Amino acid sequence: MEEKVIEAKDIVVKYDGITVLDGVSLDVLKGDFLGIVGPNGGGKTTLLNALLGNVKLSHGEVRLFGTDLNKFKEHHRIGYVAQHAIQFDPLFPATVEEIVRLGCISRNNLGRWITAADKEAVKEAMDAVGIYEVRRRKISELSGGQKQRIFIAKALVKRPELLILDEAASGLDVSIQDRFVNLLRQLREKTGVTIVTVSHDLSSVMCQANKLAIVNRKLEMTEITPGTDPTKSLRDAYGEHFTFVFHNHRDNCIIPR
Repeated sequence: MEEKVIEAKDIVVKYDGITVLDGVSLDVLKGDFLGIVGPNGGGKTTLLNALLGNVKLSHGEVRLFGTDLNKFKEHHRIGYVAQHAIQFDPLFPATVEEIVRLGCISRNNLGRWITAADKEAVKEAMDAVGIYEVRRRKISELSGGQKQRIFIAKALVKRPELLILDEAASGLDVSIQDRFVNLLRQLREKTGVTIVTVSHDLSSVMCQANKLAIVNRKLEMTEITPGTDPTKSLRDAYGEHFTFVFHNHRDNCIIPR
């Protein structure tokens, strides 16, 4: 039986009495790449926060790696890159390696020295995303794409089994976004990490994911296989006036026929 990394059953989230997520259910299996898309305000980030336990559920349940969310303690198994992670003081006086090392810190080891094992994990993470050669440079000297890789490396330091990305490529130019897509593909191939990502780039999601979650208060799951055409589900979420064009410009890209 395939291992379920995430199980969500009939979850409801309300803010000030307003329903933001209504009866949402999904399963994410080990090795899946789940793309979460939907219109602004549809509840994508709220869904991630619900899965991570950052918002209170009005109804339903979430299980991570088979454990009820309320009892889950193995947070080192999850890497997370927040929305707008790279939007910080550009003059912050820290090197690439110093930022990535922050990934070694948890509530259980505050104040302890960096160990040899930590240093090796930091090196592996920087190698994985291609920033080891710039490890001693100040983050203020780097491009937006390089900064984004820093925060992915920071999330990878704990060698997570699940990587959650909330619009991690937001604000990057098109060429950098394309390299970012390839980076995620390579990480999945090398490490087998399960990936859940929120994105506004529908073509990117269709070129990477094997599952698509379309969120607009409710959720519709679609398996992405050769010939998959999610247009009807997307129009149900975004509106009938939207036209979706998927660009076949990457290797191994699955495009609707």
